[in-house]
Amino acid sequence: MPVGAFTSIMHRITGVLLALGIPLSVYLLDRSLQGPQAYAEVTGWFDNLAFRIAAIASVWALAHHLLAGIRHMLSDIDIGSQLPAARRSAWMVNLTGLVVALLAAGALL
Repeated sequence: MPVGAFTSIMHRITGVLLALGIPLSVYLLDRSLQGPQAYAEVTGWFDNLAFRIAAIASVWALAHHLLAGIRHMLSDIDIGSQLPAARRSAWMVNLTGLVVALLAAGALL
């Protein structure tokens, strides 16, 4: 599968994941703003490895979706739409999304 196609498919998948994560994100924000004890409770959830992995995956999804969206918008106005540039930008999106996720993992693990 060409890297551009993979990046495009992952852009759609991350969009769905982000949309599905909105209710949980709103709940966590609301809960954390209810006072110091509630904030401590929410931050305590990060002691759970599964929750940290989900948070890292969410950071990756957000980074990848944002970067791929910018790539698509630039392509729409004919910037980087030639095949060599499109391949380079697809690789940059994929690798930068992973780097952001690894930085999040370093902060959370």
